[in-house]
Amino acid sequence: MIEALTFVVILVLLFVMMSIKIVNQGYRYTVEHFGRFVRVADPGFNFVPAFFYRVGRKINMMEQVLDIPGQEIITKDNAMVAVDGVVFFQVLDPAKAAYEVSDLYTAILALSTTNLRTVMGSMDLDETLSKRDEINARLLSVVDHATEAWGVKITRVELKDIRPPADIVNAMTRQMKAEREKRAAILESEGMRASEILRAEGEKQAKILSAEGMKEAAFREAEARERAAQAEAAATKAVSDAIAGGNTQAINYFIAQKYVEALSQFATSPNAKTILFPVEATQLIGSLGGIGELAKAAFSDGPDKPAAPAKPRVVPGIPQA
Repeated sequence: MIEALTFVVILVLLFVMMSIKIVNQGYRYTVEHFGRFVRVADPGFNFVPAFFYRVGRKINMMEQVLDIPGQEIITKDNAMVAVDGVVFFQVLDPAKAAYEVSDLYTAILALSTTNLRTVMGSMDLDETLSKRDEINARLLSVVDHATEAWGVKITRVELKDIRPPADIVNAMTRQMKAEREKRAAILESEGMRASEILRAEGEKQAKILSAEGMKEAAFREAEARERAAQAEAAATKAVSDAIAGGNTQAINYFIAQKYVEALSQFATSPNAKTILFPVEATQLIGSLGGIGELAKAAFSDGPDKPAAPAKPRVVPGIPQA
């Protein structure tokens, strides 16, 4: 009897030990009852009756990384490029991840590879090299939508490397060099153009300032002539008034001034070869005195009184009649 009881206790202990399941943090276990899914065991202590229930799948709930192996892809412009990348995903529904797809990792890898070929095959080589962010976004959208039914969330898709052929790399290097030389030539020509424009602007400003200076000089000269004419008109008016008042000295001064001006014009004339006129100061004063006497006689005599005969004027160097 004691042996039977001991055997029963041992069986009970074995049953309990086999039924206790400890689930680690970051994992979920699916529990099956005679092959049918019934529930998900959460992290920690779980009692799963042995013989009647069993653990079906152990699902990793942490974010995982899956490498996309390198492969050659033909772009839209028939260029062959080698591409590899990585996929980051996380299981959100352990039941779907366990029973909706046969091999989750293989399915995600195949789906990422085929969509990578589709996306990059629809783009030119230059676009594949310069639009990595767009490629990653398109792959993320397509793969995440496809894996939603598997209870998986695709968090990120990244292309690690894109390797075009060596001849294309050389051609791109020459193209980049030619483009930089073109930019240098354009910048140099723009600099020369700016220099010529600045030089022309400087010459223009210089001419404008010169013209303004000539205009100002002409204005000043005209103003000076106008003032000289006004002064001469005032002097002439004063002389006229003096003559009208019977002042013989005024007409004497006026005639002497005109006489001197006439003599200076004769002296500066380029066509004059020989000029006969009194050059000594005493002779010039005598001539002016004679003219003054004539004017005095004219103003002193009345209109009815006959004028006295003028004395003949002796000019040295000229024979008298």
